[in-house]
Amino acid sequence: MLEAHQIRKIIHIDMDAFYASVEQLDNPELVGKPLAVGGSEKRGVVAAASYEARKFGVRSAMSGVAAKRNCPDLIFVPPRFDRYREISNEIRKIFFEYTDLVEPLSLDEAYLDVTENKKGNPSATMIAAEIRKKIKDKTGLNASAGISINKFVAKIASDINKPNGQKTLSPEEVIPFLETLDVKKFFGVGKVTKEKMYRLGIYTGKDLKSQTLEFLTENFGKSGIHYYNVVRGIHNSKVKPSRIQKSLAAEHTFSENISSEIFMMQRLEEIAMEVEDRLLKRKLAGKTVTLKIRYSDFSIQTRSKTVPLFIASKELILEVVKELLYQEKMKESVRLLGISISNLNNEISKKKEVLKESIDVQLKLEF
Repeated sequence: MLEAHQIRKIIHIDMDAFYASVEQLDNPELVGKPLAVGGSEKRGVVAAASYEARKFGVRSAMSGVAAKRNCPDLIFVPPRFDRYREISNEIRKIFFEYTDLVEPLSLDEAYLDVTENKKGNPSATMIAAEIRKKIKDKTGLNASAGISINKFVAKIASDINKPNGQKTLSPEEVIPFLETLDVKKFFGVGKVTKEKMYRLGIYTGKDLKSQTLEFLTENFGKSGIHYYNVVRGIHNSKVKPSRIQKSLAAEHTFSENISSEIFMMQRLEEIAMEVEDRLLKRKLAGKTVTLKIRYSDFSIQTRSKTVPLFIASKELILEVVKELLYQEKMKESVRLLGISISNLNNEISKKKEVLKESIDVQLKLEF
């Protein structure tokens, strides 16, 4: 069992099939039907799928062609991110009724630390149920929740009773639960690490827990101590309410493949305009421009360049994009182009805040 001082009350809220559910909410004719947001039966990639579509194996990031093949009756609708963002903001207002320690992961999920909360309610389970009911009453949408001692376990728990359910894993239940998990479910275990663990005979949390710290560090380097701790329910990552946006991007999938750089520049101008609009709305600028190219054979290439000054205007972004586009000849026709801006000025602001806090603390400690 964990030490008392380590125990926190963390809730992971995850909206059920969020994008698809919003579309069904706004258009009752789509209720109960297999639905894909994004893509089409000829082009593009599925951004989200309704539960009715998931029964046929339709998943996000699947090509529209494969999705339609799996589910011939699948209905495609274009995404409406402004609408999703509007509802997401309503949901977050509900979170802040309970705690200021809210860490959004995306428009449809967030962590909440309710160890100490504005309602003075000692039961994280009851708080999660209240929040889910308020979300339903306010938006008409269903949410699922996981409740436990840290972010990792809470996130896994939120999947257990999906859709429209919740699961609490108390401190006493955490380690027995973790022992039953496939190692691929553990935070920080990617495909390569999973395969290496399997080769070493480590398939479950129980197998992982039986390994010594020396064995894990010998085979997995610095990550060894993380695996040693996480399987014992030790994952001390705090809920961070001020997550900094690291990048901003826009991309378009074309109805027909493009093979001419001239036509590509025309499309990239439209995409750059979108990126500029998003940067200005968020009062952001960046130094690193990345051009994303998906070819007709579905292979993806990225080309990046960092400039000396922060940029946000379409014209300056396009200057860099043009250079990246003509950097080397296209190997195939192109089905998707995207532009992203990273190395943003908000990271500089955050560093200044941290530095100021550090200086303030040092000044207070002087005597």
